[in-house]
Amino acid sequence: MTASSQPSYQPSFEEQASTLSALQPIYSALVREFVIEASACPIAEEFSPSPESVEHANAWFQQVDAQIQVHQLRQFLQTTSLANEAGLRHLLAHHLQKTEKAASDRDKTDFLLVQYFSLCAPSGMEDADVDLDYVAQVLEPVLGPQQPEIPAWLSSLESILQSVTRCRRLSELLHSGALEQGRKLKSQNAVRYFQPSAMVAFARFSFMVRRIFFRLMHDDLNAIQDGLRELERRGVSTIDCRRAQFSADEPTGRLRMICQSWKVMFHAEYSSGQPLRMLVDLRAAVDDALQTGARKNPLAKGAAAASGKPIGEITK
Repeated sequence: MTASSQPSYQPSFEEQASTLSALQPIYSALVREFVIEASACPIAEEFSPSPESVEHANAWFQQVDAQIQVHQLRQFLQTTSLANEAGLRHLLAHHLQKTEKAASDRDKTDFLLVQYFSLCAPSGMEDADVDLDYVAQVLEPVLGPQQPEIPAWLSSLESILQSVTRCRRLSELLHSGALEQGRKLKSQNAVRYFQPSAMVAFARFSFMVRRIFFRLMHDDLNAIQDGLRELERRGVSTIDCRRAQFSADEPTGRLRMICQSWKVMFHAEYSSGQPLRMLVDLRAAVDDALQTGARKNPLAKGAAAASGKPIGEITK
């Protein structure tokens, strides 16, 4: 299924050639990184822009686009120095200028808008600062000037975001269904997604969900590591982690190493996939181990009740 958009103007072949030339290093690196089957890029140092040469180059980029999945683009752009502001602007221009857009173009555009906003917005920005006006202002270089408003058909987007905001643990977020609701709303309105006001609204939504996701994920990882340190302080060296698809006697030292690797693995991704389920289940296993120890040590349990803190936060 494809979704057509009507851009405000059709770029000249000279403008298209400029965009494709700027993208050549990125796409050549993508081809190498993911071993994509494609001929040599027709854009080289001697590239002479003409309607025919631009059409030929566009066909090559379309061929590569069809083979690049959004998770691959995400992984690549999170780890390459080519993903600077100019590079992201050219990538967005390339996808937005397509007359026919596949579902993968929509997903890539959504990711690229969030990535561009994340790169250009101040790092210390508060959640309350991320309103539609501000998002539209930051995205103006790629979407043009906007009078931002949430379209009527996107009225449920704010309530979904409020549901995400109320989550206090990663398990709550994954079980809330909010991530799936946001994806469903996007896929059900594929034709209307490329309306500028919709792209601004979705970019804000996706940025906020990603920000909350990372916050909850790090909270879980830190809680697991704190719990493991507390268990080791008590002399516990293994715990039952079968619910998280580990062994019944998983060494605490190995679990700490796994948590460190997960911080890297989850850096660029948020979803309801199996690795995140394992993270949620691992926190539950560590919490259970702490509770089991507390039942064997009534003094620790009583101290926790008196302080209002989880068992793992006392006796430190």
